[in-house]
Amino acid sequence: MRDALYIGVMSGTSLDGIDIALVNITEKKISFIIGETYPIPDNIKSDLLTICEKKQSSLQKLGEIDHQLGELYATIINLFIEKNKINNKDIIAIGCHGQTIFHSPTGSYPFTMQIGDANIIAAKTGITTIADFRRRDMALGGQGAPLVPAFHDAIFSDPDKNRVILNIGGISNITVLTPNKPIIGYDTGPGNVLLDSWIMANLVKSYDKDATWAKTGKINQQLLNEFLIEDYFKQPYPKSTGRELFNLGWLKQKISTFNLLPQDIQTTLVELTVRSTVNELLANQLLNPSLPYELLICGGGAKNPLIIERFDKLLPNWLVTTTDQQGISADYMEAIAFAWLAYCRINNLESNIPSVTGANKSISLGVIYPK
Repeated sequence: MRDALYIGVMSGTSLDGIDIALVNITEKKISFIIGETYPIPDNIKSDLLTICEKKQSSLQKLGEIDHQLGELYATIINLFIEKNKINNKDIIAIGCHGQTIFHSPTGSYPFTMQIGDANIIAAKTGITTIADFRRRDMALGGQGAPLVPAFHDAIFSDPDKNRVILNIGGISNITVLTPNKPIIGYDTGPGNVLLDSWIMANLVKSYDKDATWAKTGKINQQLLNEFLIEDYFKQPYPKSTGRELFNLGWLKQKISTFNLLPQDIQTTLVELTVRSTVNELLANQLLNPSLPYELLICGGGAKNPLIIERFDKLLPNWLVTTTDQQGISADYMEAIAFAWLAYCRINNLESNIPSVTGANKSISLGVIYPK
């Protein structure tokens, strides 16, 4: 079967970079070829944080950032193609998630907004581009998130195991794959977003490499309890969240009555990331107790040894590992998924899961921007 090459592009809630993956996708096989991560320029990152956290922007500024991101995506895709000696005529399509600046799936008028003009990407790369993946699902009554569980199902389903795929990006989300049960998936809560925001506020570092700082602190149970009373954790699935809820302002409000060392807060935030997911797994009624339990972790959090250690400790009956051990890059999982979503759209294949998003039917997601 001939090669069918797709590029996936993902920039997530954590704003820690833009991931690009080259993937060979056919009807029978998904093969990751190569991936790279490119930085987001400081001026664009600062503007995005202002919009996402302070919820402030003029229409002029919003339009300019949308254009700047489109240019940035196109530039790094072209760099990626040139560096890896890829013929862009061999690329069937680019799947670009765009940058989420607000996600509001509940309320009178649900909406989600991703920016990064896909018209510019298609024009400057000369490659058909698929974007705007979430809004069609929302038009059908869904949350528009998470979308990656359909991809997880395609590559990780096992008739003899309970498998949960946990992506720890800015926000953590799970996909629960239990044989002969409905697929479920949803955002469990913060992943790296609060960890990154807190270390930036205190040490002016973009992230806590190898959990070096967090390892110097102690978990404060009272603060953890204060974190966990957040209403989001009590909501039933389908549900999704983002930086519009879990941000530095939320954290400062929660810690306002505590007098703790900054590193103790960091350590407790690690525990929040872990506990908010563990609580969901232990309460899950769909898991089959007669089958083995596996937790496959991907995303930036898969590199945090303290997070992995805590999952091992709190889930003694589970095999806790990363998706790398299953042959799919933990670093580029979501970029690979959006390459797959582009493949689905080009071939008009259903790519959302109503039991995950809450949509009233399955549909092929994404808008096609011709080259």
